[in-house]
Amino acid sequence: MKNPTIEDLMMLVNTYTNEEDAKMIMRAYKDAESLHSGIFRQSGEPYISHPLYVAYLGASRFADRDTICASLLHDTIEDTDISKEDIAREYNEDVAILTDGVSKISRLNYSTKQEQNVANIRKLVTGIETDVRIHDIKLRDRIHNMRTLGFKKREKQIENAQETMDIMVQMANYLGDNETQVELRDLSLMYLDPDTYKYAKETRDKIEEESKECLKEMSQIITNALKEEDIHCEITPRIKSIYGISRYLEANCNLVKMNDLLALKIVVENFSKCYQSLGVIHREFKPVPNRMKDYICNPKTNLYQSLHTTVFGLEGRHVQAQIRTERMHKVAARGLFAYWEFYGQNAKYYMQEELEKKSQFYSYLIDANKSIENNQSFVECLKSELFANHIHVYDQTGEVIELPIDASPIDFAYRIDSDTAHYLTSAMVNGEGVPLDYRLKNDDRVKIVADMDFIGPKRDWENVVKTSYAKRKIKEFKAFGIDTKHKID
Repeated sequence: MKNPTIEDLMMLVNTYTNEEDAKMIMRAYKDAESLHSGIFRQSGEPYISHPLYVAYLGASRFADRDTICASLLHDTIEDTDISKEDIAREYNEDVAILTDGVSKISRLNYSTKQEQNVANIRKLVTGIETDVRIHDIKLRDRIHNMRTLGFKKREKQIENAQETMDIMVQMANYLGDNETQVELRDLSLMYLDPDTYKYAKETRDKIEEESKECLKEMSQIITNALKEEDIHCEITPRIKSIYGISRYLEANCNLVKMNDLLALKIVVENFSKCYQSLGVIHREFKPVPNRMKDYICNPKTNLYQSLHTTVFGLEGRHVQAQIRTERMHKVAARGLFAYWEFYGQNAKYYMQEELEKKSQFYSYLIDANKSIENNQSFVECLKSELFANHIHVYDQTGEVIELPIDASPIDFAYRIDSDTAHYLTSAMVNGEGVPLDYRLKNDDRVKIVADMDFIGPKRDWENVVKTSYAKRKIKEFKAFGIDTKHKID
């Protein structure tokens, strides 16, 4: 994508904002241009080209007026003499909060660069509690910085790419922004491991070329079959990302056995036609056993919804069909940020409400922020638990619970209800009794048994649990000084 001009930006925002909002956006551009006057990026371009690019990316997703203004101003607090208070006075409180939310904390407040870095990570990540739009801006900012990372020195490329992989990719994932997650992962891999990236890209390009006709023909077969059932559909082929292929190759696995290497995204009109389409597809192509997932009735924790089934496609290829509605399709691509298109200028309220009510990550993050005072400890918790690989298990109602790998039934109990967890006596997994130090696995169904006459937790629980939340709750319970010796030996 070439660098957009202010005319490009205004042409875009004029398609979905009113005249007054457009005037405010233009004013923000002129202020940013003036404040960054005489400053150049390492590419040699005027600095204003960067915030303009970030604003344009936001506008291409229908971001609201205040988000576009803050995108244009996002480096002014950090790099110029303007303050948060100045921005609030000149624009409004929301623009000031968003601009400040993506601004780094000054090195003057810390004795070392490491202390500054962890403080900035904490500020950025927890900004989600104030306004999720902060992350919309920051992710667009990171996209442009990663697209232009080639102008940086090698050591800076590695540093930025690693931070992107460790923090920004994870935030994109939890917010459901798959488009951004995929691009940031691929760009990070390109700098962190150029040889692996090159090989995975060549492999992907070859697969794409070899499978093009197969996917095209399958799409036509499915389209015609659905049309016979009066189901209109739009089908888009998808090849696994460069990063995804590299991970599979790293595990020395045969790509032929990769069930989602090739996929068809099938968009239909409504909820019921998703399930009707599944039957039609299985009629045309035999399903691979045990490869059907219903993420419509059981959405992923980042709001992703779709029916997945892997079928034996043409030429003996395994092809995954992803069946969803138009709304599900947009949320699958952009997560919460798809709400700009659904709700317009009021989207911020729906995004924040959805995040607070439905995101397990949000509640875990807020709890960690309240309970962990030290910035370094907070970031370590972030990377080892919240941003680590997870398993998904189910309670007795079918609710999905996200836990770190190797979590125990005790961790599960504390995630469900910390008050009841103190009195946990036993647990059942998939209908069978298991010890409390059992390591849960993906898709386990878990039931806990508690006895309110039992005084716990037991002494060894702290060594069993994986989550800092469970450890803290156990310590808090013990801090009351209850004598549990007669009950726990």
